[in-house]
Amino acid sequence: MNRADEHPPLKNRPGSDPPAPGASRVLVVEDRTALRQMLTEYLTGKGYEVDAAGGLQEGLARFHGARYHMIVLDLKLPDGSGMELLRTVRQAEPTQPVILMTAYGSIEESVQAIKYGAVDFIQKPLNLAQLYALIQRGIEFRRLEDEVLLYREEFREARKLPLLISRNPAMEAVARQLQRMAATGATILLLGESGTGKELFARTIHLLSPQSAGPFVEVNCAAIPETLIENELFGHVKGAYTGAESAMKGKFELAVGGTLFLDEIGDMPVGVQAKLLKALEEKRISPIGGTFQVTVDVRIVVATNRDLEAEMAEGRFRRDLFFRIGQFTVRIPPLRERPEDIQPLAEHFLREAAARFGRPLPALDAAAVQALERYAWPGNVRELKNLVERAVIVDDDGRLDPDDLFPGPGRSAAGPVQASLDGLDRIGLDAWLQREQAALEREALARLRARHPADLPGLAAALGLTEAETARRLKRHRIS
Repeated sequence: MNRADEHPPLKNRPGSDPPAPGASRVLVVEDRTALRQMLTEYLTGKGYEVDAAGGLQEGLARFHGARYHMIVLDLKLPDGSGMELLRTVRQAEPTQPVILMTAYGSIEESVQAIKYGAVDFIQKPLNLAQLYALIQRGIEFRRLEDEVLLYREEFREARKLPLLISRNPAMEAVARQLQRMAATGATILLLGESGTGKELFARTIHLLSPQSAGPFVEVNCAAIPETLIENELFGHVKGAYTGAESAMKGKFELAVGGTLFLDEIGDMPVGVQAKLLKALEEKRISPIGGTFQVTVDVRIVVATNRDLEAEMAEGRFRRDLFFRIGQFTVRIPPLRERPEDIQPLAEHFLREAAARFGRPLPALDAAAVQALERYAWPGNVRELKNLVERAVIVDDDGRLDPDDLFPGPGRSAAGPVQASLDGLDRIGLDAWLQREQAALEREALARLRARHPADLPGLAAALGLTEAETARRLKRHRIS
């Protein structure tokens, strides 16, 4: 009898096991036609998407052309050993689970299979219920491995809600609004200047959402070069381009079951915006170089410090993408619009910094509080935090005065350079604040640029901004 047509002995037939959860994808590599067809029908009946291959080379081609939750692999193949395919698979994708099956099993082969990374080993004649249980367990094992890789450093902190410190009615309204929206699972657009805490609010949305048990994955669209951002979002298959020696999951796949936070989405290239829109609408992506699609059920939160209406008018942001992400929009007020929050925030950052750096907790004197409240805070809460941390490190007497907080030229014991009140009664408060903020921002940029005359990365680090955003602000203020 030809081995390819031999009807394999089975200890049980399809029919009574519970269905598999979800639509996970399984690759079956088995040279005997009847057994290959039987396994395909059985696993399809259990709810899996099944691809099948009859040999080593066909199995390799299938593996490189798609992404699988599980591979069920025969040890003896007509054109090679299943162990060879196992080694190749594990080198290309270390977390890929594989189950080896053979009619020629031995303790030595079992040990070798586990050594090369198989999650389990099963002998023929097959017990289908046992194989099904092994597949389920292997898929769950991979899910846990991916989660551990993503959360190794931050998992404990992810269980704690970020602390919102505010006495401002507008901020309290924002917090209530976000709490309501978080429960819906809808896409949320956060608008606010750099340093206002958009990332903290995004994490809060995640932790208050139905996706809170899943991962929180952040992508800073302004910090990734245009040529790499598509790869960062969607991943690639092995051999997709020169240097792609193994497959890589993109941030969309890593965020499945959780939240994907796209920060500074206004800086995303227009070409990538089109692919992002397609992914949001279809909830499916195609890794670079892949001929398959991956379902990505994720909650999306996006943020930007840009005026998207102006960006759309200039053709730098797609209107259809804006309509897709802008259904629920939240504006986070800048720190200068909530002066009552400055002192409690500063005291909170003082306690944090003293604990982190192992320093005594200094006190803010009354003049220091007044100086903080007079300042326009172009860098918002991030600037306040950085300023307080620096002051804690250099403090030598346990008390912070204005000179401790605002050292350097142009500062005095009275605090930052005072803004001129000229024009306040003529142009109105909002226009006056915008004018004074622009003047303060230009002054800060010019002074720091003088300290970093040929060092854009150093200047960006000092400002707490990306290099791209720093360059844009220098250009806007015509600072060489």
